[in-house]
Amino acid sequence: MTGTKLRKHSYTMGKKASGVLLHITSLPSKYGIGDFGPEAYKFADFLARAKQHYWQILPLNPPTFTENPYSPYNSLSAFAGNSLLISPDLLYRQGFLEKKDIKSRPVFPEGRVDYRLVNSYKMKLLNTAYGRFKCLPGDLQYEQFCSENKGWLEDYATFVALRRYFKRRLWCNWPVKIRDRNDSKLNSMKVRLQDSINREKFIQYVFYRQWFSLKGYCNEHGIRIIGDIPIYVSYDSADVWVNPELFKLTKSKKARFIAGVPPDFFSQTGQLWGNPVYNWRASKNSGYRWWIERVKHNLALFDNVRIDHFRGFVAYWQVPAGGKNAVKGRWVKGANEDFFHKLFRRFPISSFIAEDLGYITSDVRATIEKFKPACMRVLLFGFGGDYSANPHYPDNHVKNCVVYSSTHDTNTVKGWFDKEATPDAKKRLSDYLGRKVSASRVCWEFIQAAMNSPAHLVIVPMQDVLGLGEESRMNRPATIMGNWRWRLRARQINSSIVKKMEKLTVFYGRS
Repeated sequence: MTGTKLRKHSYTMGKKASGVLLHITSLPSKYGIGDFGPEAYKFADFLARAKQHYWQILPLNPPTFTENPYSPYNSLSAFAGNSLLISPDLLYRQGFLEKKDIKSRPVFPEGRVDYRLVNSYKMKLLNTAYGRFKCLPGDLQYEQFCSENKGWLEDYATFVALRRYFKRRLWCNWPVKIRDRNDSKLNSMKVRLQDSINREKFIQYVFYRQWFSLKGYCNEHGIRIIGDIPIYVSYDSADVWVNPELFKLTKSKKARFIAGVPPDFFSQTGQLWGNPVYNWRASKNSGYRWWIERVKHNLALFDNVRIDHFRGFVAYWQVPAGGKNAVKGRWVKGANEDFFHKLFRRFPISSFIAEDLGYITSDVRATIEKFKPACMRVLLFGFGGDYSANPHYPDNHVKNCVVYSSTHDTNTVKGWFDKEATPDAKKRLSDYLGRKVSASRVCWEFIQAAMNSPAHLVIVPMQDVLGLGEESRMNRPATIMGNWRWRLRARQINSSIVKKMEKLTVFYGRS
């Protein structure tokens, strides 16, 4: 499959099942970062042997490498794919590289991603692959891909080519006629940058070709993919450049307000994400065109999607641009119910998981209750506060939810137990389980408790499957350095791990 056509969804959140959370970048690979190559297929085989039916990943979009380096939640496009996930091995098999091209490579660190080194190496390989592609006979699949994805591909490729031409200056600082997409000037620049634009189209072509091959393999082996739709896009993105009217910008098209969250569990000064906030009135006037296309695109890429920061659709935290932290923001009403009516009329509600963590108010609860998307419960949050009011406490779980032992934004279970859990939380955990818990056993105790939940779906981060500590967490919210780097080592998956997961999954009727 070369394009991204919407498929029918037969699954409903009614059968008990389980799966594993592991981002593609965290897979083993000899090229410094996880990719769509052989190790991804081996991981799918592991999931199948362990009787898991879901593989949850983080967004596949290309990071900006500027505002929040390497974050998959801060990308150049809501539609394009991250070129670093392209497998050199598959490029060789596809005839775009020769053996000599991939034989010599840098010494990459094991267990961590060195993004600068990986980016430098892979860009050279992709340039070589594109040079060889240009010399090959016409590729009908490539032409089909460009035709099927013209709605976003042409603008994205042009944006990246211009961004490279202007040496990564923000698009608001480009010449005014280019910034404002004057047809005559833009067409002139397209002619000048045609080869650079075609390079980006080629990269997206091989990205999607490799991705759909992997997804097809997973589906054939009974594994469904859960993707992730970040609520916001980066200001430094093709989406904002092409659709400035959908965002709250100044006359010079700079961000008037930026997104974040108020002070919370993760930060006393809140989190300042830096993304431009939406102009929901303009979005409504367009019939929510951009959002509908975005969701359609993602439901072609994935079997189910997690909607990041769901509460932000009901009300979002808006901070004046230039603020040093998120303290001086305010809550602003977001999309009204008209948006959700249109969204869920177009797409089955069973396709979505609503990330409803954090500060959840009565209006957010009312929206969730009305539309009834599956919500998230995190066991790590289950042993604090009032039992009766804590939705994460195991006895309070409901069927229509997805239970996580931990998430990519929290510590690992072992890291929490070793570094964060209070004596009271540990006692509550022991009281719930009816036995004292040790650090060496806490991860499997959590996995078992999750499997025993009435929730239809259980997702366990791979770090918890392996019993890893704080050093292996994926992201620390409110920080920008050192995140998104953790990688699985191939030898960490063994027959014992497979048997443990399989045994629990079968015992609790999730196989």
